[in-house]
Amino acid sequence: MPDLLWDDVRNFFDPDLMGALPDVCVAGTSVEDWQAVFDLVRSSGWTREYAEGEVAGALPSAVEVLSRLANAETVDLRVRPVSDVLAIFRPMSAEEIDFDVDLRELQGQAGVDTLCGFLCAIGRRLGKPVVMTAEGDYGNPVPGFDPAADRVVLLAEPQLIALVGRDS
Repeated sequence: MPDLLWDDVRNFFDPDLMGALPDVCVAGTSVEDWQAVFDLVRSSGWTREYAEGEVAGALPSAVEVLSRLANAETVDLRVRPVSDVLAIFRPMSAEEIDFDVDLRELQGQAGVDTLCGFLCAIGRRLGKPVVMTAEGDYGNPVPGFDPAADRVVLLAEPQLIALVGRDS
């Protein structure tokens, strides 16, 4: 059975209500956690592209990425857990793993299942919660991986998102 059902969470997947690129975050992380995510990406078979600025290259170690100078080029790690879904990681700090997903690519039950599977894979590897918030709305998670439940759960009521979205 799926973690979440489309009919129950469609508001959390509405780009007009949530923003097209909601924020996904794992708080309280370390360089070792970033390395675990890099290792997961390498071992999963997911398509990946690593770039510093406009220069593509092989995915280095987390220590190398996170120890770069503050004024260095921005790093993007683009991961495709399935061919038509993109997650963009931006390693800027050891203390937090964040990435964006594009809700336009995650429509219907298949999109919900893809996102849930991706969040579960990361959360299980790290043993930590992985939460999604509306674009720029840090601190108000909606769905997220709960390590105690070992699945993605709702962290807010979908009806509230619809009401907030209408008021904006």
